[in-house]
Amino acid sequence: MKKLTHALGITTLSLAATGAAHAADDVTLQLKWVTQAQFAGYYVAQDQGFYGEEDLNVTIKPGGPDIAPAQVIAGGGADVVVDWMPSAMASREKGLDLVNIAQPFKSSGMMLTCRKDTGVASPEDFPGKTLGVWFSGNEYPFLSWMSKLGLATDGSEGGVTVLKQGFNVDPLLQGQAACISTMNYNEYGQVLDAGLTPEELVVFKYEDQGVATLEDGLYVLGENLEDPEFVDKMARFVRASMKGWKWAEENPEEAALIVLDNDASGAQTEDHQIFMMKGVSELTAGSDGTLDPADFQRTIDSLLSGGSDPVITKDPGDDAWTHAITDKALN
Repeated sequence: MKKLTHALGITTLSLAATGAAHAADDVTLQLKWVTQAQFAGYYVAQDQGFYGEEDLNVTIKPGGPDIAPAQVIAGGGADVVVDWMPSAMASREKGLDLVNIAQPFKSSGMMLTCRKDTGVASPEDFPGKTLGVWFSGNEYPFLSWMSKLGLATDGSEGGVTVLKQGFNVDPLLQGQAACISTMNYNEYGQVLDAGLTPEELVVFKYEDQGVATLEDGLYVLGENLEDPEFVDKMARFVRASMKGWKWAEENPEEAALIVLDNDASGAQTEDHQIFMMKGVSELTAGSDGTLDPADFQRTIDSLLSGGSDPVITKDPGDDAWTHAITDKALN
């Protein structure tokens, strides 16, 4: 009996050791905003088991108006964050070593949506108008654009008045602003849902204006990239996440439903999430997650063109991004 017990003990220990060797690696992802189809690829990767296939146990933390991804990762609350490059580079210049490891969004969805009845037909009509702008790091592309146009943003004569816009479309509907910030996959749909028609609107896409900056990249702390195990874990995370994004592109309605299943707030609706997913698919199309250095440089050049008040004051250089993760993920 003693021998059997001893043998069973060895077997149990062996099984435990084997289980420990194959335990999934924990990854905490901090989103830039609340649970919605903007982040569908990550929820799909979790739902479809893509993270599990890579031996990852991923926790997805929703964001919100009072949550700054840079602050979360600086405080140790996340391994990787979703952020827009303007805010990430601004944080980097202030001393936080954020590094872009992947770029799922190839193009920008940011737009300025205006009512035609306010007299806005082109950017030449902006002077004297009130424009709604998101802050908390989202104002940087707008400020760069206004600088390019030579328009002051302090309400002085010949410039524009900036209205600090909430994350809604009320200023446009209530006549508080001639134009408001919108994303192609979100607030633009809310404007249409409120009863305005495309014929009553004029839309300026940041991409078309030559001032688009990169959105929704994946960022980590540079010091962690010195750890081979962390690099391997992030490569598996990016590989599974991009698999999730491609699945979402091909199955937008199913992806929207997966997002809804993860919306603990119950605030999202099926119709809007499907609309959003289709819009987001336009932005992730053509991306395998690899950052295009030309897109990075275009963003940096735009951020540096802020006149006397640029978003950043110096080019962060190649240290601000790496292909180490995507190269490992894709090969």
